[in-house]
Amino acid sequence: MFTSIFESASDLSGITFSQAAICIIAAFIIGIIIAAVYMFTGRYSQNFIITIVLLPVVIQAVIIMVNGSLGTGIAVLGAFSLIRFRSVPGTSREITVIFMSMACGLSVGMGEIGYGFLICLICAAVMLLLHFTKFGQKHQGDNHLRITIPEDLDYTGAFTDIFDRYLLSCKLESVKTTNLGTMFELTYAVRMKDPGQEKEMIDEIRCRNGNLTVVSNRLEMEAETL
Repeated sequence: MFTSIFESASDLSGITFSQAAICIIAAFIIGIIIAAVYMFTGRYSQNFIITIVLLPVVIQAVIIMVNGSLGTGIAVLGAFSLIRFRSVPGTSREITVIFMSMACGLSVGMGEIGYGFLICLICAAVMLLLHFTKFGQKHQGDNHLRITIPEDLDYTGAFTDIFDRYLLSCKLESVKTTNLGTMFELTYAVRMKDPGQEKEMIDEIRCRNGNLTVVSNRLEMEAETL
């Protein structure tokens, strides 16, 4: 159903200037589409958006150059492996978009421009659908609650009455010592009955733990890495 615009995938000399230009322009358009959808569906940085726009172009250029050359392909693989270890780990969402851009760039580099656009449009449509339907979104009151307590306070039941008043569910996930063992840091996965009562709950906890640190983080704020 999809045919390559190249007459021979293993002969670089058979690729004309117009064919190369078509691949570059198509890769740019795909990169812009992916970047636009990514910008629309969540938080982003300018550097990452520029990377997404240029990534399909770079990938298709590399694929065109290594077609039919095993030695060049191995050398390029080694170069990309070195770049990997100089990059900052990203969130699962960022890594997914990078792989999507690479897949589209690979398709365009092989001359399968129609297939590259098909991948791009289907993945973009799925991203938009999941965004609008809020698929997988956590409950608004789902938090990570971190409470610091002195070592002489029995944490097993110290906040039970407070949690019963303000929380639908509560699970103690971790306990660790801090400040040279003179304090404990408790981490709970909690779900608020009413997110608007968060301040009242924190105030009561501060009265119970001696006004030590209490931190409430939204679960989605914690970056998930692959």
